[in-house]
Amino acid sequence: MSSTDSAAPRRTALDALHRSLGATMTDFAGWDMPLRYGSERDEHVAVRTRAGLFDLSHMGEITVTGPRAAALLDHALVGNISSVGVGRARYTMICRADGGILDDLIVYRLAEAEYMVVANASNAQVVLDALVERSAGFDAEVRDDRDAYALIAVQGPESPGILASLTDADLDGLKYYAGLPGTVAGVPALIARTGYTGEDGFELFVKPEHAVELWQALTKAGSPVGLVPCGLSCRDTLRLEAGMPLYGHELTTSLTPFDAGLGRVVKFEKEGDFVGRATLAEAAARAEQNPPRVLVGLVAEGRRVPRAGYPVVAGGEVIGEVTSGAPSPTLGRPIAMAYVDAAHSAPGTAGVGVDIRGSHEPYEVVPLPFYKRRK
Repeated sequence: MSSTDSAAPRRTALDALHRSLGATMTDFAGWDMPLRYGSERDEHVAVRTRAGLFDLSHMGEITVTGPRAAALLDHALVGNISSVGVGRARYTMICRADGGILDDLIVYRLAEAEYMVVANASNAQVVLDALVERSAGFDAEVRDDRDAYALIAVQGPESPGILASLTDADLDGLKYYAGLPGTVAGVPALIARTGYTGEDGFELFVKPEHAVELWQALTKAGSPVGLVPCGLSCRDTLRLEAGMPLYGHELTTSLTPFDAGLGRVVKFEKEGDFVGRATLAEAAARAEQNPPRVLVGLVAEGRRVPRAGYPVVAGGEVIGEVTSGAPSPTLGRPIAMAYVDAAHSAPGTAGVGVDIRGSHEPYEVVPLPFYKRRK
């Protein structure tokens, strides 16, 4: 956020409400956000077993409209955006010309010639600037809509029931990675079946002035089934268990989608050129013949928690680096995601450890994700 880098953190429309709930607040990407309300572990378990309520209003919404909106997005992003149906969403990425990942995104097709691109808070300005720059020559408009939306997520197995009690929208017909306009507790919303927790759930895009009444209605509807407010801390352990990458950890400008094991998001078959195409084609060939480091899961045999940046070791050699680590409430042991040399990436590979402040702690290499919900 170039204009607010030196200023006080931005506050969401729910800021006073978080404080009234006793939230521990933290600066996240230039925003004052709730880290936790009580116990991170209790919040995590609530989402896995019941439901949790999140304020995600720090995410960056960018609207792209016009006759050539789809063509612009096909050119600017690595995905085949023109093939997304109206009312559907797609996970994709925006890369530099050298193939480095600028951000991972969700793109919603709201109408024939209208898309909403949702960027991570820390990259929203970078993504906006890149889309504006890449729109040259396309009959399409890129609009900064970061202030036009508050974003509230309800996640967990009880979330469909909670939401169904507040809307007549067809939630049963709403597939994963789809979004439809509707009314929730009297508030106009874009209801999306998306999330970052590994559970079923919904993300609700509403006008900021409606955020408080919607949060309160969801709280009331969810209290009989154990819904609790949740902060960024449990969002991180939930997404880690679900093997979902976090920008700045598993994804950076020094990695291509192929390095991150997410080459499937790059669609070479789409029409026309796209930014990074040539470099990404080389990266794809490299990954096939001689994969660089591979993203794996690590589960601790002991109790010490690995953190981002800690070296992964085997036979006295550094073979990789931890990108994210935390205690896992679901597994009951510390877990981590790490990039390791391909030779040590097979599940069950023996002799792998993490160097935690000079002590080599034993870890088991496991496939990602650590946790998968029962459908």
